[in-house]
Amino acid sequence: MAELTIDAVVFDVLGTLVDEPAGLRAGISALDPSSNLDAPGTEQLLLLWQRHIEREQRRIVDGDRPYLPSDALDREAAEVVARAAGAEDPGAVATPDAVESLAQAARRLPPWPDTVAGLARLAGHFPLIGLSNASRTALLELNAHAGLRWHQALSAEDARTYKPDPAVYRLAVTVAGLPPERLLMVAAHAWDLRGAQALGLRTAYVARPVGDPPTPSDRFDLYAEDLADLAGQLGVS
Repeated sequence: MAELTIDAVVFDVLGTLVDEPAGLRAGISALDPSSNLDAPGTEQLLLLWQRHIEREQRRIVDGDRPYLPSDALDREAAEVVARAAGAEDPGAVATPDAVESLAQAARRLPPWPDTVAGLARLAGHFPLIGLSNASRTALLELNAHAGLRWHQALSAEDARTYKPDPAVYRLAVTVAGLPPERLLMVAAHAWDLRGAQALGLRTAYVARPVGDPPTPSDRFDLYAEDLADLAGQLGVS
């Protein structure tokens, strides 16, 4: 493998730096605090949300649906989940305000325990770029809620598509003003890293409980247990 020389680090946000399922579970549970939804029921509704978002983003990337920002897709997912919750437990039927609150839960996601300190450590040595499928507004609120530190935060909204469309990764390359191979894309999702790799970025997989682990055929530049491990491998003390 060629020597790894990096001038900027690009981070995925959802799942990599923040615990997206935890935030969504909290929103689902708040649909109706008096509901009889048990833990398995909550997990089924969470899966319903995730599948809706993944399917609709893929349809947009494939050109089967006009572009909509993540805010609109989150509201769709919230409506789907609220309807399903009502079917499972009549006490969980949600008002429009409750549905909107559930949609907003996608912006109130907790950081992983190592995220804030890890970003601060890396920020002293590299320009840090956040690159997210979240809309501009959602990304602003996500960053503020989780205390994420960036030199630049970029939304896929600026490319009017979603990762893994190459146009999204190109946003980071353009902003950095560097050859793709001088940027390191960091993510907990192998599919995300493959998309960045296809455009020529170097790649680092960070293990998270909710990520998409690499397959035996994947060949990423770095594999890290967390951001502290990543910083160490990049020579950051």
